[in-house]
Amino acid sequence: SRFESCWPALMKDSHGVVIIFNPELPSHLKELEMWYSCFVQQQPLLDAQCLLVAHHKPGTAGDTENLSLASPLNKLRLIHSNLEEDPEDVRIEFMKYFRSIISIMNESREREEMSIIS
Repeated sequence: SRFESCWPALMKDSHGVVIIFNPELPSHLKELEMWYSCFVQQQPLLDAQCLLVAHHKPGTAGDTENLSLASPLNKLRLIHSNLEEDPEDVRIEFMKYFRSIISIMNESREREEMSIIS
């Protein structure tokens, strides 16, 4: 991975991580754990700040039922995207994710303010 030297800059002050992968590629499924470890666990971010997007290419069967991920990935929010069939579903799920990130940020800011006051 020739971009590893850039990772610290990408991670700095990030509030959320979206990992998009092709569920039909076994190599992507293997790499998922490495991305999760580097970008979520080592930051550290909450699992709620991570969104997995299994992107199905046009024309692929896209077996959305049987994608079983190993722990700890199976605890993360996972959406299936197929922009040919359900672009609206993906948009709604993204909005839910962004809203959850904003509320997490607000809660942590309130905690910081309370700790400064007290």
